[in-house]
Amino acid sequence: MQKITPFLWFDKEAREAAKFYTSIFKGSKIKGTDTFSDTPSGAVDVVAIELLGQEFILMSAGPQFKFNEAVSFVVNCTSQDEVDYYWEKLTSGGGQESMCGWLKDKFGLSWQVVPAILNKLLQDKDPKKSGRAMQAMLQMKKIDIEKLKKASEAK
Repeated sequence: MQKITPFLWFDKEAREAAKFYTSIFKGSKIKGTDTFSDTPSGAVDVVAIELLGQEFILMSAGPQFKFNEAVSFVVNCTSQDEVDYYWEKLTSGGGQESMCGWLKDKFGLSWQVVPAILNKLLQDKDPKKSGRAMQAMLQMKKIDIEKLKKASEAK
């Protein structure tokens, strides 16, 4: 049993979101679904999913609460292909691109799709290199690894 489990409140879309997320993250699964009918706000769906070994609980319980950028999930990527894959999948169906590797999926949940090399470039011992990488990243929506490298190495 994991000690901390993200619990996400949806209006009506917990089941749809569970299918969406488990279709994106390979090796993921829906672990269980319950519906509670006798609640003050009507039927409530609760879905347990596992994404890459991390358990999440999704609940459809009405429109009282909305997602915002104060909470996001970081997807650490090892290659541009992986960045491209997650970016495309998570923005599909009505998601929105934002800046610096951030996006919102079609449910309004915020994600950061980040290549591992980004931290290395931003923490370079040469402040000019790290500064150029930072300036390049600030101009991007989806992170482009080659552009980051070129900016870092520019003279």
